[in-house]
Amino acid sequence: MTAPFNFGQLKFLKALTEALFHEAEMMISADQVVANVCDLFEKIGGTKLDEIRLSLTATELVLGGPFFTENDVADRVERLTDRLKNSQIDLFQDMARLRGIIYACYYGHWQPGLTPGDQGANAANPVHRQIGFTLPQFRQRGDYDVPLAPVHGREIDPAHILDADSVGQEYDVVVIGSGAGGGVAARNIAAQGYKVLIVEAGPFYPSPAITHHELDMIARLYKHGALQTSTNRDFVVFQGRCVGGSSTINNGICLRVNEAGRTHPDAPDVLAKWASIGAPIDAAAFHASYDAVQARLGIAPIEPRSGRHNGPHLINGWTSYAATSSNPRDRRAVADWFAKNFGPPNTVNACAYCGYCNSGCAYGRRMGIAQTYLPEACRDFGARILPDTKAERIVWQTAYDGRREAEAVKLVLPDGSKRLVRARVGVVVAAGTIASSKLLDRSDIDRTGYQISLNVASPVVALMPDGVGGDAWDEDQMSSYVDCGDYLLESHFQPPMSMASLMPGWFGDHAERMRNFGRVHSAGILFPADRRGRVKDGKLEFRLDASDDLPVLRDAMATLTKVHFAAGALECYPALAKGQKVTPDMDVDAFFRDAIREQDDVTLSSSHPHGGNAINENSQHGVVDLDCRVHGTTNVLVTDASVFPSCIRVNAQWTTMAMAHYATARGDPFR
Repeated sequence: MTAPFNFGQLKFLKALTEALFHEAEMMISADQVVANVCDLFEKIGGTKLDEIRLSLTATELVLGGPFFTENDVADRVERLTDRLKNSQIDLFQDMARLRGIIYACYYGHWQPGLTPGDQGANAANPVHRQIGFTLPQFRQRGDYDVPLAPVHGREIDPAHILDADSVGQEYDVVVIGSGAGGGVAARNIAAQGYKVLIVEAGPFYPSPAITHHELDMIARLYKHGALQTSTNRDFVVFQGRCVGGSSTINNGICLRVNEAGRTHPDAPDVLAKWASIGAPIDAAAFHASYDAVQARLGIAPIEPRSGRHNGPHLINGWTSYAATSSNPRDRRAVADWFAKNFGPPNTVNACAYCGYCNSGCAYGRRMGIAQTYLPEACRDFGARILPDTKAERIVWQTAYDGRREAEAVKLVLPDGSKRLVRARVGVVVAAGTIASSKLLDRSDIDRTGYQISLNVASPVVALMPDGVGGDAWDEDQMSSYVDCGDYLLESHFQPPMSMASLMPGWFGDHAERMRNFGRVHSAGILFPADRRGRVKDGKLEFRLDASDDLPVLRDAMATLTKVHFAAGALECYPALAKGQKVTPDMDVDAFFRDAIREQDDVTLSSSHPHGGNAINENSQHGVVDLDCRVHGTTNVLVTDASVFPSCIRVNAQWTTMAMAHYATARGDPFR
């Protein structure tokens, strides 16, 4: 493969790395960091590689062109500080996010071994040693702990995976997307006797192939290597791109909309809102779909031992904070453990809490789509999966009543060739909010990709007193939450590479915070940004409302910071572009009012894009009807989160699965 960067770009990357680690001890060389960056983008390739090349060239020019690489490190630090770290210019703030890639490629360093992801070769990984991190294979586990051993028998049979030579010319139903929406729909439709082909743009990566080499897994299992952004680069949008979709690389969080006892009583009623805007859903049937998914995935509140450090930190901190709060909303808040499809809990197959959920479960313990609905669809009902394949467009014919009827799907196969695969009965689109919108648009469906919502996330890291709280990395990544009504607070902690990319701070400050890896705890906010975005020219365009959204963002960040302090934190590091720290003696509310003037001032992300192809009984206001069938067509369904008419405000996995079940399990959806 051709090297991803030219000589000048490599030289700039090295100079940038040296500056970002100024006055910090490096356990690997700047050249090795650059090699890790190259390895990452070599695997990602495509348009994202083109974007980063352009960004490197532009950033070098902003920093002084060739003079930047020739200057001494102190001068480079000064330029970075003046032109990127402290800049209020949007373009320069976007360029500043390169720091996250450099830090990720330092702390994600992996030493090659005899096998892919060889933990043994990394027992003495110098970067891990520097921050006091221990890989799962070498952690001390007692009788109380779930063993870190693989669970067998859940994976998809490789014989059910097709390639360009084995894919047929026609099927009854073609399902586009193998994640939460596509997997559930495919199983239900196949169970009705239809011959089903499941098309997936990403690779087939069963649990035994997954490792703890973060850089490798992130590059292979995420769309654009987890570097997918909105058009303004203000939001990172995390989406899985593999068989099983995002259910393969998420934290398994399962929350229903407005679940009694687990949702703030003052939170908006999501299904009532849908009904008010033309999307009345049968609530009883929808909750029956939740129940069916729950039974299949073993969804239940997690065992507290799996979130033994960071999880109680948030719950205990909230209890202390709420006891002194004068806000009645806080006294009505719900603080609890997450329910998940990891396990099921309290069984021998329960989550072993290695802390690597977001780079895939190497132990087959996650009851994801690729361990449940997809194997069943293939094994019991004859469905087949075609990975590494893009659905280019739906090909139409005219039905007897004048409506459009899907006749075939044009595919770009793994070998690069194109082929029409006939769909005798129908097509299901479930490629995710952005990809489904793009496919429907390419297929001449009007008004797709509008009014997209995000559950917007941003972290706040807290430094705890030495010896307090335990190693937050030695547990489930996300275990507890607080529903505050307007937003959620969620405990979370990441392995070194991902945590480094999220950790605020520059230069020596960032290095010092990472050296305290065993002393920091972390949580994030999650707030609903309702129908603020659209897909334009194939990318997500999204902007928060300055009047409605930014005050919620500031309030959520301030509240979470106060909760950390109530739990005993010495100082907090919110995910601000400038990397400021907050201490208990500060006016926290005033700090965030001043620090967050616009969305560029804070690192924002989302794993839950939804909407774009909304349900509505009126074809002028939505793309699909109340049965999730595309308006004006006879046989095309959309069964992913893109059909949600408004923001659901909680993690979207379970609701997406329930929607797919609702659309495909209440009778034959094609009759």
